[in-house]
Amino acid sequence: MGAGKGTIASYLVKEKGFKHFSVREFLNKELQKRKLRLNRDNLVLVGNELRKKYGPSYISESLYKLARKVGYDSVIESLRTPAEILALKKRAEFYLFAVDADPKLRYQRTILIKEEIYQIPFTEFIRNEKREMDSKDPNKQNLRKCIEMADYRFENSGEMKNLYKSVDEALKKIKKNK
Repeated sequence: MGAGKGTIASYLVKEKGFKHFSVREFLNKELQKRKLRLNRDNLVLVGNELRKKYGPSYISESLYKLARKVGYDSVIESLRTPAEILALKKRAEFYLFAVDADPKLRYQRTILIKEEIYQIPFTEFIRNEKREMDSKDPNKQNLRKCIEMADYRFENSGEMKNLYKSVDEALKKIKKNK
């Protein structure tokens, strides 16, 4: 949380013409169907339930199908399990971007977002992160493994223009390799 994945997604949409698909939005819709409160615990719970019921890559494959329908370069934001990533790596041209920053900086960024889901104490922020960092269960989050699987990694502790420059460099490499 707060690393800058939304910033990169927004940049790709606004500046590069990508279409945006979000795991969180996908899960938000499911929370609304179930009449559950929007909070991190419910997002994790519902995501894990869907993966257990339909398969560990269900969410990413559902978003991939939507992305294929629009036929443009697309960004799928917030993949959190290795199975989601492996499923997409098998499909078509897929490149995984990972972005990170110092935990205190990420926390400061999240509390600036005026949504209730982000208005939590730092201790809870860290506890949530630890819960999502490692899991041997393929239906649960394993951010550490996802980061290891990334084709491109970005450190986002500086100015946004530096992050954008790094993203542009990655896009140039991707285009060159096509």
